Amino acid sequence: MIDIRGLSYFVSQIENLSQWQRYAEDVLGMQVHAAPGGGLYVKMDERPFRMLIVEGSEARYLASGWELPGEPAFQAALEHLTAAGIEWQPGTPAEIDQRGVQALVKVTDPSGNTHELSWGHRSDCLPFVSPQGVPRFITGDMGLGHTVLPAPNFDATLAFAKDVLGFELSDIFNFRPDPSKPPVRIHFLHCHNARHHSLALAEYPVPSGCVHVMVEVDSMTEVGRAHDRLLAHDVNLSATLGQHLNDRMTSFYMKTPSGFDLEYGFGGLQVDWAEHSAFEFTRVSIWGHDFSVGRQ
Repeated sequence: MIDIRGLSYFVSQIENLSQWQRYAEDVLGMQVHAAPGGGLYVKMDERPFRMLIVEGSEARYLASGWELPGEPAFQAALEHLTAAGIEWQPGTPAEIDQRGVQALVKVTDPSGNTHELSWGHRSDCLPFVSPQGVPRFITGDMGLGHTVLPAPNFDATLAFAKDVLGFELSDIFNFRPDPSKPPVRIHFLHCHNARHHSLALAEYPVPSGCVHVMVEVDSMTEVGRAHDRLLAHDVNLSATLGQHLNDRMTSFYMKTPSGFDLEYGFGGLQVDWAEHSAFEFTRVSIWGHDFSVGRQ
């Protein structure tokens, strides 16, 4: 299996980069710098970036960047992909430089999601200094957070995530908006870190290319302060404050400039996988998380 350690970064696109700069600095409380070759680095910890925003005519999510522990694991991943008959595309020198890694390959899953596999991130040892005074985001060896991707070709995409990329099941939610019809499946998946899930797959298409990404802060105070900033800057709320049942994250959701949602939360579950039993949960949240506000 491919030894993925966490969600290292994601890449998204927008026509006007200044929209993401204002959102990242004024609402998320993250730093923004110019990226090599164009675009923006959004910095949320000691790494130069965790979000790469590039220019393009369509506002959307482009790729998920998954980190491998080193060159042997990277070479083993290429051998695994080749043996499985999976086409992979090497990153160009410009892409490798822009991502700040030693090597990069891209693969596409059966629902059309792009996954970038890399090793050896570049570090400049510069500290994270939030323009809004956010003390820190919970990242480190658990990656930047999690991403939830559309998987209308669900069975094949789930098999790809598990059998090709090496993710394992954390738990299951079967969404039943119409009890007379089959449920809409959402599976939550973990890799080689303690975060409850680094990837989830949702059985429906999403025009923006992503359901949501999640970032985590170290206190409820910071969640509340971010919610105040959302209101002050007229950012669209996608779901009210609440606490999820499966990963116990207390969070709210808001729209990003690239059209997908961002979950801003605190208190996510960290799991000892040797002791975990995967299960199906029947409600999204213990309390709150009214998603109807995002449809109003």
